Amino acid sequence: MTSPQRTALVTGGSRGLGAAIARALHAAGHRVIITHTPGNIKIGPWQRAQAAQGYTFAAYEVDVSDYESAQEMARRIQADGHQIDILVNNAGITRDATLRKLDKADWDAVLRTNLDSMFHVTKPFIDPMIERGWGRIVNISSINGSKGQFGQTNYSAAKAGVHGFTKALALEVARKGVTVNTVSPGYLATEMVMAVREDVRQKIIDAIPVGRLGQPEEIAALVAFIVSDAAAFMTGSNLAMNGGQHMY
Repeated sequence: MTSPQRTALVTGGSRGLGAAIARALHAAGHRVIITHTPGNIKIGPWQRAQAAQGYTFAAYEVDVSDYESAQEMARRIQADGHQIDILVNNAGITRDATLRKLDKADWDAVLRTNLDSMFHVTKPFIDPMIERGWGRIVNISSINGSKGQFGQTNYSAAKAGVHGFTKALALEVARKGVTVNTVSPGYLATEMVMAVREDVRQKIIDAIPVGRLGQPEEIAALVAFIVSDAAAFMTGSNLAMNGGQHMY
């Protein structure tokens, strides 16, 4: 089923999984807006490189961990004449350490960026979606939000919270034409994972039943389906794609 062109906003859309999602939504025929962190001097060259490959993205600066920054971003997007039909809350960070060694600043940074951002970014766009009677929200969680991970009490707590947010919001807007779903990827062949020492990376791969890392494009294809008209009956779901590493 082919969906009409709509406008999608992908937070953290210039790197890794976010960039793959942005490209997949563009390929599906949507207008795509991505966000980037304040002061990111690489965004212009990145946009030009994407355009050379046929992908045209508008880009807006935002600190998703800060409520006022997110509201200002939304005001700028709306002032530029965009209405957001599809929201992918993808931006996230890690600050790994065992709880005994984890400091308050790294706890706060991860919770604010990975969980508080769900509220900050979704808040300004939910009412217009309801008013139009159509919307898609996809929140990117993680395998570690379901199974936990050594050294990631902050990250695992935040990513578990993402799905709690999804389920509650899905109930609130289910009769309004808006769906809200979570995607929980496993370990992907992103720059961050590929930068890990080879022997450590191999241990990660050995724990994945299919015997390889996931590709960002595989997750992106799932997101593209979730935001389509064909997925209108699915809401409040947590879709896991992790190569069989965690089954639930």
